[in-house]
Amino acid sequence: MSPPQKAPPAEPPLRTIALLAMAAFAGALNIRISDPLLAQVAVGFSTTVGTAAAIVTAFTVGYGLFQLAFGPTGDRFGKYRVAGVLSLAAGLATISAAFAATLGQLTLARFAAGAASSAVIPLAFAWIGDAIPFERRQAVLARFLTAQFTGIVLSQAAGGYIGAEFGWRTVFVIVGTVHVLAGLAMLTELKLNPGAQPASAPGANSFGAMITGARLILRRPFVRVMLVAVFLECFAMYGAFSYVGADLVHRLDASFAVSGLVLAVFGVGALSYSLSARWLLSRFGERGLVALGGGIIAAAFVLLAVAPRVSFAIPAMILLGLGFYMFHNTLQTNATQMAPEARGLGVSLFAFSLFIGQSIGVALAAPIVDRFGAPPIYLAAAILMPLTAIWFRHRLAMRDPV
Repeated sequence: MSPPQKAPPAEPPLRTIALLAMAAFAGALNIRISDPLLAQVAVGFSTTVGTAAAIVTAFTVGYGLFQLAFGPTGDRFGKYRVAGVLSLAAGLATISAAFAATLGQLTLARFAAGAASSAVIPLAFAWIGDAIPFERRQAVLARFLTAQFTGIVLSQAAGGYIGAEFGWRTVFVIVGTVHVLAGLAMLTELKLNPGAQPASAPGANSFGAMITGARLILRRPFVRVMLVAVFLECFAMYGAFSYVGADLVHRLDASFAVSGLVLAVFGVGALSYSLSARWLLSRFGERGLVALGGGIIAAAFVLLAVAPRVSFAIPAMILLGLGFYMFHNTLQTNATQMAPEARGLGVSLFAFSLFIGQSIGVALAAPIVDRFGAPPIYLAAAILMPLTAIWFRHRLAMRDPV
């Protein structure tokens, strides 16, 4: 007689997943909310856009650095619980930014918000990897991508519009409130449904084991390739993209509200990728998406650099959203499988490299933007992005020979 087969673990209810998506949505709002506000913050504190961009750098530095702490913490204490606590803390830090009396205080508040929100989205992806069977995981991840894209769209459009109508401080209060509500809802869900938190992975119960796990992960050659690739991708992409809103205001005479709406079109390109991802992947494959995405991004940045009017920026932003997620989603998909035995740690290392690259890119671009404007930065990104794509495509081919 054959032994009885073990029943598969019950999947979490839709409500549990929806609340996690709400936290991911809040995290996506927070990540890019400062971009459409840079010109307003610069005026408010009587400084330059490049100096005001310290709030972008501070957020991304905090976001990147604390990946290394909160990812393993999620592996040890529960990804859903840690994500809920961090969403609540990120909301309080974001709201505090609204009461900053100086640019220094605002920068510190944004650093704290970045640190607190750093692992919400990575832990959401890692939690899905733990809780959802592989055959259903792609569909659930697609919904989370939609939540992120929606957050990006609203952060750019609503950030620019609300900032213009009610001031940039109001924007931080609204984003912080969404974070707080998501965190409280998730922590309440854990009490109502303890099964929302799958058991920790074996070996995840000591920080010594986590450090050992990080060393083992980093010994894998393709993991190192991915970390370098996402660093270069976000160094080039966001080092230029973060200044688009201010450039539209200062060089092309757009209002704050129009600038925010144009930035939001980036999300249209991202959503178009989400809707066509299955067809694009079957048509071009991973390597084709990477190469095509790099080329599209280059064309978009060139168009932004030579744009004589704001209307030219609209197709450029659509192309940026489409091209970036062709490239980035290939990296993101591989990141969820870098270390299945310590998925929180693996995704955190990926996100750490992503946001450190972004932080350095924004900081190095700041003095150039203040002196020469944004077009030189756009052109530099138009060169670096396709070069990075070609290199990563080559490494994909070495990993998976035809």
